[in-house]
Amino acid sequence: MTDTPTPIPNADDLNLDQNEDEASASSAPRPIVALVGRPNVGKSTLFNRLAGHRRALVEDIPGVTRDRHYADVTYEGRAFTLVDTGGFLPDTEDKLLQRVRDQAQLAIEEASSVILVVDAMAGMSAADEEVARLLRKSGKPVIVAANKIDSEKRAIEGLATDFYKLGFPALYAISAEHGRGVGDLMDELIESFPDLEDESEGEGAGEAEDVCRVAIIGRPNVGKSTLVNRLLGEERMVASDVPGTTTDAVDARLIFQDRPFVLTDTAGIRRKSAISARVEQFSVMRALKAIDRADVALLILDATEAAVDQDLRLASIAIEKGKGMVVLVNKWDLAEAEGIKPKPFEEELRKRLPFLSYAPIVFGSALTGKAVFRAIKLAGELSDQLKARLPTPQLNALLQRIIDAHPAPLYAGHPVRLFYISQLSERPPTFTITCNRPEGVTEDYKRFIVNRMREALGLRVPIRIFMRSKSKKEFVPKPDHKPLRRSNGKFRITARVKTKHWNK
Repeated sequence: MTDTPTPIPNADDLNLDQNEDEASASSAPRPIVALVGRPNVGKSTLFNRLAGHRRALVEDIPGVTRDRHYADVTYEGRAFTLVDTGGFLPDTEDKLLQRVRDQAQLAIEEASSVILVVDAMAGMSAADEEVARLLRKSGKPVIVAANKIDSEKRAIEGLATDFYKLGFPALYAISAEHGRGVGDLMDELIESFPDLEDESEGEGAGEAEDVCRVAIIGRPNVGKSTLVNRLLGEERMVASDVPGTTTDAVDARLIFQDRPFVLTDTAGIRRKSAISARVEQFSVMRALKAIDRADVALLILDATEAAVDQDLRLASIAIEKGKGMVVLVNKWDLAEAEGIKPKPFEEELRKRLPFLSYAPIVFGSALTGKAVFRAIKLAGELSDQLKARLPTPQLNALLQRIIDAHPAPLYAGHPVRLFYISQLSERPPTFTITCNRPEGVTEDYKRFIVNRMREALGLRVPIRIFMRSKSKKEFVPKPDHKPLRRSNGKFRITARVKTKHWNK
């Protein structure tokens, strides 16, 4: 039977691009950059500046940051995930060193590059030397950011030069608060990333071009490992009723309907306030990395519990990263025994997850195998849609129909005209629309265009649209209008003379 799977043996002033460069970089491998250092050196301040907005709590009290913060950043066309690691404020210095060691080690194990943040005004400390020792052992590219150099006078005084003793040649005197020197730091960071070709070879060596990578995500104890075992037809993953059994992101390969899949069973992601153990913090980082590597995220929900805020958070992470989304409502056999009907349940679920109105929802059971293969089939279809290239004439004909049905609202009393649309990139499908006033196109109208495109093209994946203005020399075709005929020059002269004659 063809439906039976076959297992295979084993920042604003930094010119942080948020438009077309971000779209072109979205499908490239995304390195992880960790900010490490002892407490109260300015890691969260630097994180907020690079992320482009205030996401991490910042105070002058050491130990404010207790959970990790993550942000996807694009700089000079390169996308990466920035991780802010926090220290604690223990009672003794020995505990401080132990906590710093644990935090740094967690970040180092998964990071592609590391930024060691130090306090240039306070000078080098034993904690700085301890973190530097761990970084040297890792062999990862390390950039030292000597923070709190807020003025040219402090830079001239050479307060940052003492940190060359740590043994890292890449040292930059910066001010995370004011942005001074951060641009040069970012340039050095981008240079430390592996080449795109090397990254793609490392991620997908030996894989077919049509391979579909599926990250299975969800809260603890919703049946992720049981689902993978059912799909593989063997007990590959350890499944238990105890939440948190899976602590690492594990890949499993299978062939379904003559197509290769890579399933990644991730650890259950809890609320940040519930993340306390060192191993579980590490699991969250691995799960987020699995989502970034995947084409499609398979979100597992528990049919016996309504969707909660953490389910919404997980789904939003995948959507922000431009991944396809299939929602599998697991343990549906238990819900049916209680008399719950699929249609009302789906309506309520759509209300709780309004940004997933286009995502397919499957009701099944990993324990009995009901509808689990249908979910994988849908994941393959979404993967194809993510990689699709749409013809430009078809897109422009569709855009013209959308404009005719509902023109763009006026902006400051002036009409907003959309001229031309073309596909910029795929994974996810990203389009650029040329118009006369890009700033006048509201987010509501962008969503209207996306929804109409989704209906007309049958897409059930994230769609991104960017607006750009038309250059003066650019020719913009108008498919629904015939070109105007130019008047004969001789006729115009004759008409002008005749008018002059009759005026006399």
